[in-house]
Amino acid sequence: MTILELREKRAKAWEATKAFLDSHRNDKGMLSAEDDATYSRMEQEITDLGKEIARLERQEALDAELNRPVNKPLTGKPMNGKETAKTGRATDEYLQNFWNMMRSKTPMPTVMNALQIGTDSEGGYLVPDEYERTLVEALEEENIFRQLAKIIQTSSGDRKIPVVATKGTASWIDEEGAYLESDDSFGQVSIGAYKLGTMIKVSEELLNDSVFDLESYISREFARRIGAKEEEAFFTGDGSGKPLGILAATGGAETGATAASATAITADELIDLFYSLKAPYRRNAVWVLNDSTIKAIRKLKDNQGQYLWQPSLTAGAPDLLLGKPVRTSAYMPAIAADAKTIAFGDFSYYWIADRQGRSFKRLNELYAATGQVGFLVSQRVDGKLILPEAIKVLAQKSAG
Repeated sequence: MTILELREKRAKAWEATKAFLDSHRNDKGMLSAEDDATYSRMEQEITDLGKEIARLERQEALDAELNRPVNKPLTGKPMNGKETAKTGRATDEYLQNFWNMMRSKTPMPTVMNALQIGTDSEGGYLVPDEYERTLVEALEEENIFRQLAKIIQTSSGDRKIPVVATKGTASWIDEEGAYLESDDSFGQVSIGAYKLGTMIKVSEELLNDSVFDLESYISREFARRIGAKEEEAFFTGDGSGKPLGILAATGGAETGATAASATAITADELIDLFYSLKAPYRRNAVWVLNDSTIKAIRKLKDNQGQYLWQPSLTAGAPDLLLGKPVRTSAYMPAIAADAKTIAFGDFSYYWIADRQGRSFKRLNELYAATGQVGFLVSQRVDGKLILPEAIKVLAQKSAG
């Protein structure tokens, strides 16, 4: 089946599930044990269809990537036959010598000399510019936060970001009256750079195999490992040796609503959270929650009896909750006492600062006994919510 057919099938299954739920509730609004089991099976079918849709979309994206032309077409105007000369890590020479260094245990002196411009302070080498773009793209595919947040590039040192602390106002003035002073006051948010790294091991046999695509393998592993740790910090980081996450008690998102229960969420609480966010931020707002939380809110209706949850019918489009896109992350807490279970807001006010220059270092001797070569891969990154009022969270009731 095609993705569109699967989406239509899921939508029909969801309508049937809602109809079953409405027709089988008893006087107290509850389901019998038998009906609850049937509903769970119907809901599981919807979940399975959603997973199959996501799987096919990933396959479609991979096909598109593999079919993409290797060379970029010429789109600019000719300039007397001259092109702007590439320099530093952008040159083809640096690219070629970088991967010669990664593959070879004892590289030629010419290779070492060519890489001097990219040597970092810890004995590694900064990756070529073109490959760094590949790594960033791979990170964005693995890390939903990078798809939502604002990404900035920094070269060195802290980045000072001015923010409006209080806003001036206008006032009514009597004829020939004096203008009242009302100025904006400004504060600063500082974004630095924390080091995040991983070690990737490759067997010497694979490394010496000319067919083995070392570049693709490292980019996949880099994205999987670094992307997961990044996303965890962007949600739950405490700002100590890592970015400050949106769920941090200080400097994180503001609490927009508090659930009356430690183990459940109501429709009214979602609506309260929705309207706790100021209208300008709602324009580009998204919901972010744990997969397990979705099951709890699929059954919820508004005061007109309409389900709040709306499954997507368009390929590549997210499901909707109260008309706004829904994204899921394993690093958002599940429903539990004191947990901040749902975030809603404009995530472009969370800024991710990428320090330019991701670094690789080859380790020849450490795993020689096992016939492997290690690669140290590191980057420097920070993240911070610039305006806490731009994202609101739903907090569960405290235990007891």
